Amino acid sequence: MPQEGKFFELFNAHAEQVVLGSEALVALLSVLNDSDEDAAKHCEIIDVIENRADGITHETMRQLHKSFITPLDREEIHQLITRLDDILDLIQDVAHTVTLYNVRHITTEAVNLSELCRSCCERVRAAVALLPSMDNGPEILKICHEIDQLESAADREMRGAMSRLFREEPDVRELIKFKAIYELLETVTDRCEDVANIIEGIVLENS
Repeated sequence: MPQEGKFFELFNAHAEQVVLGSEALVALLSVLNDSDEDAAKHCEIIDVIENRADGITHETMRQLHKSFITPLDREEIHQLITRLDDILDLIQDVAHTVTLYNVRHITTEAVNLSELCRSCCERVRAAVALLPSMDNGPEILKICHEIDQLESAADREMRGAMSRLFREEPDVRELIKFKAIYELLETVTDRCEDVANIIEGIVLENS
């Protein structure tokens, strides 16, 4: 494929930030029951990661406008970097929601969902890393299928979490908080699936 512009390097750099953000999210939720200070530190880390990823997105757009030849269709490049950015935006939304709602404890279901988010993000990174060569097509499609399966698992986890929440949580304020957190966490996996669908389309068009 043509190599004008450092698009694949930029995709990889952004995907790395996505994984770092997902790891920080798991860490944030894991310490909520222990220390407010530790939670604040993880929120700050997520903000730094998201800002770094924004810089990568802006550089990608700059290269897209100045490059005469691009390794992928311009619209595909735009969609891929934008959807990658959407993942981190949602991870940041989860962290800010936890902070704004003053969540002092976390549920097992929320932690499970965050771990599914991390698994999805790790596979997004793996698929992006293989994009420079369409010889990797079968492996990329396999990873995309795994992302779809993880997104379905997150759907099931969220439905179970919501069912338990509405059955067992007597405090309406707590119910509202956790409903929002569960929905945001599940949406992170939806955005990972969006990235997988774009990557799958690129592979099928170029193989």
